[in-house]
Amino acid sequence: PDPVLVGRLHSDIDSGDGNIKYILSGEGAGTIFVIDDKSGNIHATKTLDREERAQYTLMAQAVDRDTNRPLEPPSEFIVKVQDIKDNPPEFLHETYHANVPERSNVGTSVIQVTASDADDPTYGNSAKLVYSILEGQPYFSVEAQTGIIRTALPNMDREAKEEYHVVIQAKDMGGHMGGLSGTTKVTITLTDVNDNPPKFPQSVYQMSVSEAAVPGEEVGRVKAKDPDIGENGLVTYNIVDGDGMDLFEITTDYETQEGVVKLKKPVDFETKRAYSLKVEAANVHIDPKFISNGPFKDTVTVKIAVEDADEPPMFLAPSYIHEVQENAAAGTVVGRVHAKDPDAANSPIRYSIDRHTDLDRFFTINPEDG
Repeated sequence: PDPVLVGRLHSDIDSGDGNIKYILSGEGAGTIFVIDDKSGNIHATKTLDREERAQYTLMAQAVDRDTNRPLEPPSEFIVKVQDIKDNPPEFLHETYHANVPERSNVGTSVIQVTASDADDPTYGNSAKLVYSILEGQPYFSVEAQTGIIRTALPNMDREAKEEYHVVIQAKDMGGHMGGLSGTTKVTITLTDVNDNPPKFPQSVYQMSVSEAAVPGEEVGRVKAKDPDIGENGLVTYNIVDGDGMDLFEITTDYETQEGVVKLKKPVDFETKRAYSLKVEAANVHIDPKFISNGPFKDTVTVKIAVEDADEPPMFLAPSYIHEVQENAAAGTVVGRVHAKDPDAANSPIRYSIDRHTDLDRFFTINPEDG
C-alpha cells in the first residue's frame, strides 16, 4: 500500500536551510514507520491492525546534518492505531446444546450465548453487540443485550415436538446499519415432565383360564399406554372391583409395563363359568404442578371365561362293602358301584376291575352300569 502520513516532527531551531536532520528510533522505526530526515514527515509503510498492536512508542531527535551532533534532547511520542470496524463478532462456541422442561412458563431461561468482538470497545459502537433470533420463533426469544435465550410460548409439549433448532445472531455497531455480524446454532431439547395420564387402548380385555390351572398361573396381560418417558411413564396395576377379586390377582411387569393377571385360587367350570374384573392403571410418580391434568389413572374391564377341563369320574362313595355266599353260582350279582362324571357334559362312564386286585378273576363287572 502507499505510505500514509502519520505525523510531522519539527524543531524550533529548524530555519529551513536543510542543516537539520531528523532521526526516528523505537518500535517499528525503519520498518513500519519511516521519516523524511529533511521535512520530518513520518509515514506508515505497512497496513496497521489495531487488534494485533494498538500503539507504538517511538523516539525522535534533531541532529546536525554534517556532524550528527544532537541539537535537542530526544523526544518520545506514541502512535496510537485508531480502530476501524473490521472484525465481525464471534461466538465462544459454534454450536450450543441446552435442555428445558416441557410446559415451562413463558420467560424461562434456557441458556446464555456469548459473542466477543476484537474491535476497540472504547471507540464508538464498534464492539457494542446486540443479539437477535433468526430461527426458532415463536418458540424462543433472546435478550438483545445479554444473549439469554428464553421460552416464548406456553405449554410446549415434548410429546408433540421434542427438539428445536435456534439460530442466534450477534451484530456489532449496536445493531445499526453497517455493522458486522456472526451467528451460532443452538439445539434445545424439551425434557419430559409427567403431564400425561396412562390410557388403555381398549375398553375390554377378553381372557380365558382352564379350570385345571393352578394358582400362580398367568391368565393374560393388559397394558396402558403413557407417552411420557422414564419414571414419568411408569405405571402400576391393581384390581379395584369385580366378582373375581378373590380368585385373581394382578402384578406389574416393570420391564414391559404390563399388568399380568394371574390365578390366585382354583376355579371350577361347573360352579361358575365367567368372571369380570375392573383393573386400574396409575402413574407411579405424579408431579403436583400438573395435577390438574389428571386423574393420572385409567380403568379397564377384564372378562375371564373359565374353560372346562376333562376331569376323571368320581365314585359316590370312597369304598363299598358287598357280601356273597361261598357257594353262589357264577353270574350271581354281588353288588353295584356308582360313579359320576363331574364335567358338565356328563360323558358316559365305563367300569372295569383292576386285575391286580383280582388275580384269580373271581369277579366280573358290567362295564355299562357298574
